Amino acid sequence: MKILFFIRSLETGGSQRQLAMLSEGLARRGHDAVTAVFYTDREIERTQSQLAMRVVALGKTSRWDVIGPLTRLRRLMLAERPDLIYAFQPTQTVLAALLRPRRLAPRLVFGIRGAAVEADRYDALINFTHRLESWLARRADLTIANADAGRADAISRGFPSDRIAVIPNGIDTASMRPDADSGRQQRRAWGITDDAFVIGCVARLDPMKDHANFLTAAARFAVHVPTARFVCVGDGPPTYRAELVALAQSLGLADRVVWAGEMTRVAAAYNAFDIATLPSAFGEGFPNVIGESMACGIPTVATDVGDARAIVGELGEVVLPKRADLLCDGWVRLRQRLAQDASLRDAVRKAIVTNYGVETMVVRTEDILLRVVAGS
Repeated sequence: MKILFFIRSLETGGSQRQLAMLSEGLARRGHDAVTAVFYTDREIERTQSQLAMRVVALGKTSRWDVIGPLTRLRRLMLAERPDLIYAFQPTQTVLAALLRPRRLAPRLVFGIRGAAVEADRYDALINFTHRLESWLARRADLTIANADAGRADAISRGFPSDRIAVIPNGIDTASMRPDADSGRQQRRAWGITDDAFVIGCVARLDPMKDHANFLTAAARFAVHVPTARFVCVGDGPPTYRAELVALAQSLGLADRVVWAGEMTRVAAAYNAFDIATLPSAFGEGFPNVIGESMACGIPTVATDVGDARAIVGELGEVVLPKRADLLCDGWVRLRQRLAQDASLRDAVRKAIVTNYGVETMVVRTEDILLRVVAGS
């Protein structure tokens, strides 16, 4: 089959990595896949060279640059004549539903990557797009959610329940693996000593990720663990980043927090942590960072959002969101478990290798997309 994927960009992120792995996996299995992206960046060249993806950049230059990119998207649909269009995330699902060429009759699949998104926390356009996606969902032949929480949320938003499938994300356990040497090197790059106890958060700087909760919990934890250091990997709007840096300073954490920004070698970051943390307040489906950190043998403390509890299982800690005291307590408990159980790191990796391999995700997706194209 011929598939046209559509996503905002290929900048570093969970959805982007999933699409890249899926596109490569389907190509290996004999399918023709092309990926349309609005925004061009260095990731396109890297992804094409490393994964042999075919990517078409639509040349969008800003949020309000609309007519040209949409015209190019429509032309691409007509020129490629795909059997199926698979759009990721609300803006792209909405546009795919509106621009799909009816006379070519390609099948349409919506990709849902989150759950319980608090759209009113964002601007009016994002809020409107989120509601419009729900209204247009009946035009899709299928919606694929990456988590049970995403499916339940989509149904509550009005998506037809008989056209929603759940395919959990795949974790690249070949590149996400234990590597103590790279972890030590990364600590040195951050100016962190080998004897420090490092708690890390890999997440873009966005209100849904709730870095404020992470920092508040960090201030509590640092009182009891003098060697504690905290790392935030990811970036976001400069004004929001400045607010978080100011909060860290006000909490007495200025010399304890590393703001690492975006990283392409994220496996080295995971291996530099003693504990990984997902402090999100809302909006998660299948949080890749949990699976990736666990694949590196790093246990996780996560808030109870999306399918975090199902992924972590009994091998980490899951606490209520927006509760810094509980997040801190989870770190304390997991630190004690690490000190008492030398096999825990091996167990967390094994859980991901067993349950969330990339090939499993690719095969399940291939099977369901073929059935959609066949009309069954």
